[in-house]
Amino acid sequence: MRLWTAATIIAVFIFVGFVLSVPRASDGPIVPLPEEVEAPTPSVTVHDVFKKGIHTITASLLAPNACATVTASSTLQSTASSTESILIAIELAIDTGVCLQMPTLIKVSTTVTAPSNIPITASVNGVMASTTES
Repeated sequence: MRLWTAATIIAVFIFVGFVLSVPRASDGPIVPLPEEVEAPTPSVTVHDVFKKGIHTITASLLAPNACATVTASSTLQSTASSTESILIAIELAIDTGVCLQMPTLIKVSTTVTAPSNIPITASVNGVMASTTES
């Protein structure tokens, strides 16, 4: 008999503690999660090696994490004022899985046939990026 009484008292304490600790809808509004802010376009550092009419361009940029996937292609662009430039189109796919969220320098290389001493521009995911030459 004593065992049942002790078990009942312990069960009542556990039940009351649970009821008092559970949040209720009347406790206040639920704060929504902040909307994702679009990351700024990263700066691209390019290194160009010209040999026998072919530019071998190595580009590096700071990705949000080491799990990001980067691909690049380069094309010779002509503008209305008949000036030519090389455009490096970089696609940066950010991995949303479990990954250490620490900025990581990622390098990618591409080649294009073009004249020497031609300006190089870069775009990341279709948005023009600032470029610096190394």
